[in-house]
Amino acid sequence: MSLPRNSCRAFPTETTRFLFISHKFLDDLESAVLCEESMHKYVATIGLVALIATSPAVAQPVPDSIVSEGVPPVPQALAQSLARYQNSRSALFQGWVSGRREILILTRFADTNQVHHVAFPGGARTQLTFLHERVGSAAPQPGGDSFAYSADEGGAENYQLFFQDPKTSAITRLSDGRSRHVLADWSHAGRLLAWSSNARNGKDMDLYVVDPSKPDSVRRIKEVSGDWTITDWSPDDKYVVAVEWISINESYVHIIEVETGKTETLTPRHSSGEETVAYSDVRWSKNRKALYGTTDLDSEFRRLVRYDLDTKDLTHLSNNIPWNVDAFDLSDDGKFVAFVANEDGISKLHIRDTDGHEQRGPKLPHGQITGLKFRPGTREFAFTLTSARATADVYSYDLASGILERWTQSEVGGPNPNTFAEPELIHFPTFDDRSIPAFVYRPNPKKFPGPRPVLIDIHGGPESQFRPGFLGRANYLIDELGIVLIYPNVRGSAGYGKSYLKLDNGKKREDSVKDIGALLDWVAKQPGLDASRIGVIGGSYGGFMSLASLTHYSDRLRAGIDVVGISNFVSFLQNTQGYRRDLRRVEYGDERDPEMGKLLETISPLTNASRIGVPLLVAQGKNDPRVPMSESEQIVARVRQNGKPVWYVLGKDEGHGFARKKNQDYLQATEILFLQKYLLGNGS
Repeated sequence: MSLPRNSCRAFPTETTRFLFISHKFLDDLESAVLCEESMHKYVATIGLVALIATSPAVAQPVPDSIVSEGVPPVPQALAQSLARYQNSRSALFQGWVSGRREILILTRFADTNQVHHVAFPGGARTQLTFLHERVGSAAPQPGGDSFAYSADEGGAENYQLFFQDPKTSAITRLSDGRSRHVLADWSHAGRLLAWSSNARNGKDMDLYVVDPSKPDSVRRIKEVSGDWTITDWSPDDKYVVAVEWISINESYVHIIEVETGKTETLTPRHSSGEETVAYSDVRWSKNRKALYGTTDLDSEFRRLVRYDLDTKDLTHLSNNIPWNVDAFDLSDDGKFVAFVANEDGISKLHIRDTDGHEQRGPKLPHGQITGLKFRPGTREFAFTLTSARATADVYSYDLASGILERWTQSEVGGPNPNTFAEPELIHFPTFDDRSIPAFVYRPNPKKFPGPRPVLIDIHGGPESQFRPGFLGRANYLIDELGIVLIYPNVRGSAGYGKSYLKLDNGKKREDSVKDIGALLDWVAKQPGLDASRIGVIGGSYGGFMSLASLTHYSDRLRAGIDVVGISNFVSFLQNTQGYRRDLRRVEYGDERDPEMGKLLETISPLTNASRIGVPLLVAQGKNDPRVPMSESEQIVARVRQNGKPVWYVLGKDEGHGFARKKNQDYLQATEILFLQKYLLGNGS
């Protein structure tokens, strides 16, 4: 069994959402700063246009970290009205402090996420790291107060690993300072820390261990070809289980002896023409006799399974749930498993004994659950929960007492969260008679009567999935501008079975763009939506989708926003970082093949940029290792030849998305100005 990587903890992937007006990146939401109540009422009553028109012509300064081209000045009044939506905070569970009922979380009080300690439910958040750069993940050390964490520089995703002792405040860097290092986890005894790194050649993610008390003890235990991740240690710490990840549809599981590197492969290689199999989140049973994990073997969905290491028998533990199991953990006594199923985009918590019998669990709002982990030696587990009306916070549930407790109470900023729009799940027909799911957020009809303008937001990945949680700053679009937000999960999205996931692979790439055309048809038939005012936005692969939609449907769209998007598949594949290139070729096709390369050129937005006949806003991080800056700059230069307005925002200290609050705030204000002028207004 294996896992599509422990990536949610170790580092942001293409499936992460960005921090813009229409995206939520739960690692990066902030504290409350209120503007004047009269200002809020004024905006709500007569709208943003009148507010800006009657306010003094005071411009908000462009941050030194931003290069802005073709963008008009941001009025101070707009910045003030946005502040109420830009200052929510979040708390992301990282782990239990060893031997105590205390936790580590990620949250931020300034510009970036840092590690904080919480001593009890509802307790203060005590900051432990104070980096200029964001912390990506943290792992408490078993048997002590120390912890390891990862952090990159300038968004380049060359994560470095650090070890910190809170008692002495001593910080030790464990990695080389230049390569990419992906944090795995501690051995059970807390002596060794494991991770993956491309330090050897910049491409292959070899496996390493270190004793942090002896930083020079770094040792490579396995030289690999490709992308491997350690997912767990055996109970005696003599072995690790690792997943070799080929793609979201294909992975393999290996057991590796830590001392010698001797490897036993548990999953057979598929032959040409055979269906590939994916495995996820592989863990050892507490008695070392079995492995638990998720797999889509003989199924459309990833089911929770137990693999007996002696008999080689595979037992299914979630057969009655026709959805993916996203995450799980085992109690220390080995008697219970808590897991989260992705049921039509909504996280549903299940608790079962290891024979598969369902146990009663807490009643939770519809939303997203991540970071599930039992407290050692107990039947209590903690997790992060977010929903439409609550930002991400940490909760714990005790199986013995049946008590659910909230550990953190993160601020949502100035607005009343009870007024935030709840998602509506819809399905619309597309060109091949399939039904495409989407989530729709509508403004209050009493405040915004009549047909409303629409912004279609397309996720990245492409093997990601929009899942309803806290929209954060995107609520401004709904509550203050009266825009309907639609988040489609077009073909190729995860969560709806592996057949659906493969529908956009290779030569089928533009079928997903046709799904957007079908969504435009659906919008046109809805009496509450204004088909004459539709915009499109997307980040990463969603940026490609936004650009591709503009090349196909400019006559039906008013404006488009592309955030760190792919504009040409061939140049993208040639210039993305080496450790990602083969992974992306599995999804998009190999540009080195003449036939495939020609097709990729043909369907690329850059090739068809002359068809983009509406205003375009492009945002890019200068240090982006995934979608290089050149992808944005070439589409900006080409579309400007069309004589249409093109706004360009470059974050000089950003990577694949904007992670710093001041940069996020400026970009959101720019996007609001853009939409106010070209989606809501007449463009003059």
